[in-house]
Amino acid sequence: MAKKTIIEKVNTKKPNVGTIRKVARIIKSGGLVVYPTETCYGLAVDATNKHAVKKVYRVKKRSKNKPIPIIVSSIQMIEKYGKVTKTTRLLAKRFMPGPLTVIIDKKKTIPKVLNPDEIAFRISSHAVATMIVRAVGRPITATSANVSGQSPIYKSKKAIRTFEGKVDMILDCGNLKRVKPSTYVDARSRRVLRVGSIPKKKIINFIERTTKR
Repeated sequence: MAKKTIIEKVNTKKPNVGTIRKVARIIKSGGLVVYPTETCYGLAVDATNKHAVKKVYRVKKRSKNKPIPIIVSSIQMIEKYGKVTKTTRLLAKRFMPGPLTVIIDKKKTIPKVLNPDEIAFRISSHAVATMIVRAVGRPITATSANVSGQSPIYKSKKAIRTFEGKVDMILDCGNLKRVKPSTYVDARSRRVLRVGSIPKKKIINFIERTTKR
């Protein structure tokens, strides 16, 4: 039986506080929400709720051996869930909020189903995503809202066609600007693992400059 999906239009420049609170209640209760990020539409659940995280894998048809990244509201929030180093702080201060995902060792506060050994996080520069994670008070998943193997979704109509009846709520923010996905850097090895919106050279040069101090 198909799930009843709430669909609400959201003005990204001035999001309705009531809508954000509704989203937070759904996520806190273990629900699944399609929401906008600075890269594409994403799938949000409470990243600390292992049962909710399993829903993301099912809906995306994602392989269980592919970890899911998270969005946090601040470096202080990620300290509760991952082992933050000096390099992590420097990268976050320079490139966040924005399309940089940093990988660090995880703490036990993050369920193994999300990621068994490490955690990949970013602080979003999208107003709606930021408001959601602050309202929830915990990290939310930041995986793209698409079926695994298919292209990221930038149009709200496609997001609705793909996920209506499968998620609890869809935030219709219209068509998002098409941009590259976030750049991935491992703060432990100081290596860029995936080049996205931020060029590899920019990351490497920054790390080399700051670690020489």
